[in-house]
Amino acid sequence: MAGAAAWQRRWARNWDRVADGARAFTTSSPARFAILVFSALVLLFTALLSLPAASADGQVTPLADAVFTAVSTICVTGLSTVNMGEHWSPFGQVLIYVGVNIGALGVLTLASILGMIISKRLGLRAKLIAAGDTNPLRVHGGPVNEGQTVRLGEVGQLLRTVALSTVVIEAGLAILLYPSLLVGGVNPVTAIWEAPYFAAMAFTNTGFSPNANGLTPFATDYVFMSVLMIGVFLGSIGFPVIFTLWRHQWHVRRWSLHTKLTLITTVILFFAGAAVFVTLEYDNPATFGGMDAWDTAFQSMFLSAMTRSGGFSVVDIGQLHGSSLLVGSMLMFVGGGSASTAGGIKVTTLAVLALSVWSEAKGRPSVQAFGRRIPSDVQRVALSVVAWGATIVAVSTITIAQLTKAPVDEVLFDVVSGFATVGLSSGLTQDLPDPAIYVLAATMFMGRVGTVTLAAAVAASTRSQLYALPVERPIVG
Repeated sequence: MAGAAAWQRRWARNWDRVADGARAFTTSSPARFAILVFSALVLLFTALLSLPAASADGQVTPLADAVFTAVSTICVTGLSTVNMGEHWSPFGQVLIYVGVNIGALGVLTLASILGMIISKRLGLRAKLIAAGDTNPLRVHGGPVNEGQTVRLGEVGQLLRTVALSTVVIEAGLAILLYPSLLVGGVNPVTAIWEAPYFAAMAFTNTGFSPNANGLTPFATDYVFMSVLMIGVFLGSIGFPVIFTLWRHQWHVRRWSLHTKLTLITTVILFFAGAAVFVTLEYDNPATFGGMDAWDTAFQSMFLSAMTRSGGFSVVDIGQLHGSSLLVGSMLMFVGGGSASTAGGIKVTTLAVLALSVWSEAKGRPSVQAFGRRIPSDVQRVALSVVAWGATIVAVSTITIAQLTKAPVDEVLFDVVSGFATVGLSSGLTQDLPDPAIYVLAATMFMGRVGTVTLAAAVAASTRSQLYALPVERPIVG
């Protein structure tokens, strides 16, 4: 008995040391901890998807395909190097379904929930990590005191909103999709599985399809397509916006600046993208050229919505004009809302930069919107996000273009699609050699983790400077 008691005390001391070390690591660098959590999930799902039981033919999936699918699943991207409806067994499809819902929670929010499970409570450290997912400034430079998207005291409510909204929205979408699946000729029992699968892929903005033909059987079912667009929209606006709408409903004056900028920019880009696609593709016989006016208008809106991060497609993306591929790349690069299931640099980043340019053109001393002043540190972070994102896309595009010798417009489209976690492809991704697959997988990971989080993880620490250097203005422009 004495020996057993001594062993228990020794085990408890060792566990306390491990817990203290983990606590110190997460406190000193929550961004690195979040990246570690996501990396561990990618490795876990790579191992699971490599099992013979995960493939339809009972064979081990090649490592490059398993890694790429795991990254695409956890990062809710939707790109694939295999036919998702034919390659994976029912067990593999369940793994992917679970993975996209885990990945949809977000890097930092997921880390916070894991911290809650371990500590049995949501302490200040966990709140700071979770708040970082709704406001990258907290991760980038510590707590800030101006115009937070979500206050620390509301983080617990936000996490409950994340979990509840995910379950409720996906369940509602599945119920709405089920009749359309039956009309489309899907077996009633099979539809019980495909309805929640499509619902999860829409809300998480992933875009995987459980069948080999994708959305082709439902190309003219506008109810089905509209429900998918609604799911993509709800997933792309972000959990802080859902949280605000749930609290204040249609009392617009009570909405946060973040909510207003997200919704306004999202709507503008949606209709602008649809108008541009109609203009560029109305005479293309391989896409919109053979459709009537109503079909053309609807499919252009669907394509505009999906290029924002949805990933579903009816038209053959590889048949789009080069100009349309470029427009699609621009829309994908912007992406959706912050702390959402969407990727890209985020619509609020674009809005802040546009407001900054407008204020500079008008000669205003500060950037203002809806009676609020946007501080300079937000503008610097927005610029940093664009610079990091453009650098990642440029390096990846050059590398893959060199490895494949494929047309640059197709490479750029697929790279931006991966970085922005969209999932649309010009057809290039399935033909990539293994080295290019790993490059694109790394691009997807960096795009989902977030450029600000990535920058914060690389930085060793934040140092305060107690002096100011003399001012000198270089010539710009």
